[in-house]
Amino acid sequence: MSEIKVNKISPRTNCGTTTLGDSGDTFTIPAGVSITNNGTASGFGATGAASWNTTVKTSTFTAVAGEGYFVNTTGGAVTVNLPAGTAGAVVAVKDYAGTFDTNNCIIAPNGSDKIGGDTTDVTLTEEGVSITLLFIDSTQGWLVTDSGLQSEAPQAKFITATGGTITTVCTNYKVHTFTGPGTFTVCSVGNAAGSNTVDYLVVAGGGTGGSSVDGGAGGGGAGGYRESGGTASGCYTVSPLGSSPSPVAALPVSAQGYPITVGAGATSAPHGSTLSNGSNSIFSTITSAGGGFGGQGNNPGSSPATAGNPGGSGGGGYAYTTAVGGSAAGTGNTPPVSPPQGNPGGAGVMSNSDAATQNGGGGGGAIAVGVSSAPTCPGEVSYTGGPGGAGATSSINGTPTARAGGGGAGRRYGPPSGTTGSGGAGGGGAGGSGGGDSSVAGTVNTGGGGGGGGGGGPAGTNVGSSGGSGIVIIRYKFQ
Repeated sequence: MSEIKVNKISPRTNCGTTTLGDSGDTFTIPAGVSITNNGTASGFGATGAASWNTTVKTSTFTAVAGEGYFVNTTGGAVTVNLPAGTAGAVVAVKDYAGTFDTNNCIIAPNGSDKIGGDTTDVTLTEEGVSITLLFIDSTQGWLVTDSGLQSEAPQAKFITATGGTITTVCTNYKVHTFTGPGTFTVCSVGNAAGSNTVDYLVVAGGGTGGSSVDGGAGGGGAGGYRESGGTASGCYTVSPLGSSPSPVAALPVSAQGYPITVGAGATSAPHGSTLSNGSNSIFSTITSAGGGFGGQGNNPGSSPATAGNPGGSGGGGYAYTTAVGGSAAGTGNTPPVSPPQGNPGGAGVMSNSDAATQNGGGGGGAIAVGVSSAPTCPGEVSYTGGPGGAGATSSINGTPTARAGGGGAGRRYGPPSGTTGSGGAGGGGAGGSGGGDSSVAGTVNTGGGGGGGGGGGPAGTNVGSSGGSGIVIIRYKFQ
């Protein structure tokens, strides 16, 4: 293949056809040269392209064949009158401000000309639309040869929102932290190229530890723990509950206010009182259940032990001197969700005919069950409280933090050696001892369960402690 540069073509007389070069040759036309067709050029055809007029049209006008127009309907509807149709004529229109859906653009044919075989006007109502019309003949008139939407070339748009305590992490992400009731208000919604979903961590209030007179009371269960998998805002380590076996989906949001409920921890009460679970925490469609209260003793010497209560994580069971076997623990993940929001507590343990072993069970935590501290050897005398189950660790706010640990169980006061149950990692409170060690409350804004009370000692040390309040954290990409 050769390249032929055409500087000048001289006409030849008495010749019907002038042939330039061979098949496959390339012709280069010098800059500044124009080509005029004064005859009939066959085999080329119209391209259907328009030369765009960059003066924006804001009112009714008559189009010129061969031109395209940017039409701004911000101030009201605009009519585009088409020129008289001639074969090969082209007119194009583009929505300049993305307002055709609010104020329409009307395309009106000239006289008896048609658009798509019909003489009626055409109304453009799609935001951001662009169309090219080509006149073909008197039967069909103007036909659409090309169209498109501005959304087909999307630019990244991001969520903007208010509410809670707002921080910026990893440069491009906003974190809204709610330690009490509030509203997460989405001011504008982005798109998939930017952000239109949010990651979340929702932890409920922890349950109170049980109270005791003689045996070791159960630890309070941790508040339910629910977390997304970090798919919306990346750049942080998610807990196993958000990432396994597969990432939990982020939540889509719309421009509205989302009321935030941060569950309170359950309040402690003396033995024989009615105990309560922690309160639920809520964001949008995500509800985490309050932790179950720990098992407790009622009237010493006569009433049986009270079982730990179900909840986000279950409360631990109670160990009582007159009831060999001990009380059951509360179940976790109640009501059930997937992935599970928490674990069961540990059962209270009684053994030996003389009831020498009296071990309360620890409250369940987000990723581990509460512990039942059974003696290691048959016949062993043991007054040891079971530890609370471990909570889950997430870096959603930029700092690795454990939350939703179960409360430790209390121990009975007496000669045998033993320890109180430690609180689970993530805000669980330690159990108390009848020997003078008071139980410990769950940590505020972790959803940790309260420690169970100890029995057999001075008044005041037998009371279980309150659960920790919950927390709601929301994270998204903002730029």
